[in-house]
Amino acid sequence: MTRVERIRSALQVALAPTVLTVVDDSGKHAGHAGARDGRGHFTVMIVSDGFAGLAPLARHRRVYAALGELMQTDIHALSIRAQTPHEAATG
Repeated sequence: MTRVERIRSALQVALAPTVLTVVDDSGKHAGHAGARDGRGHFTVMIVSDGFAGLAPLARHRRVYAALGELMQTDIHALSIRAQTPHEAATG
């Protein structure tokens, strides 16, 4: 299973998203100090009812919690866009 697949799987299980996009941006950061240890740079766009009523920081914390140990072993940098279905539909 690739890192993108592991990230997708962890987020699917924890947050049951209606939309989930995971992009591996690691190639853009070759030579970067954080990339030397083998961990990658990723962008996540996630839409879930689980974000309703939560501030952006709390949403990000939910994503980090869902990824758990992957944050230590596979992910060096993570860009997150976390929305509710209503927010995604309206804009």
